[in-house]
Amino acid sequence: MQHFELTWNGGMEFVGTTPSGHKVLVDSTPEKGGGDKGPRPMELLIVGLAGCTAMDVIFILRRMREKVQEFKVEIDTEREESHPKVYKSIHIKYLFKGENLSEKNIKRAIDLSQDVYCSASATFKRSGATVTYSYEIKS
Repeated sequence: MQHFELTWNGGMEFVGTTPSGHKVLVDSTPEKGGGDKGPRPMELLIVGLAGCTAMDVIFILRRMREKVQEFKVEIDTEREESHPKVYKSIHIKYLFKGENLSEKNIKRAIDLSQDVYCSASATFKRSGATVTYSYEIKS
């Protein structure tokens, strides 16, 4: 079992501590009593998803000896209108730049991340969210 902590700093500002000892500041908007000093909790869920799948894809492509020079993940989301306003659709766009990148290997790496390895993506899918993706390769 992993242990996480969240400490209140006043207002709507909190500092979370991960099992690996890293600290994350979480805050809200001024309209909700926050100081806007950090991301919102729901934003962190999506950043976590982006990080999870990006790490998978780069790890797999390195093993395939693909020479990725630049890589970025963009995510667009849609949430339910009523509370608890869960994510209902998530679209992940993978942007690659490199010389002679194999489209077959890139698609395979993304599919492995989405279908096998990325726990964050699996969590969203199991919650009922539709998770889709696209990719773009530039030389």
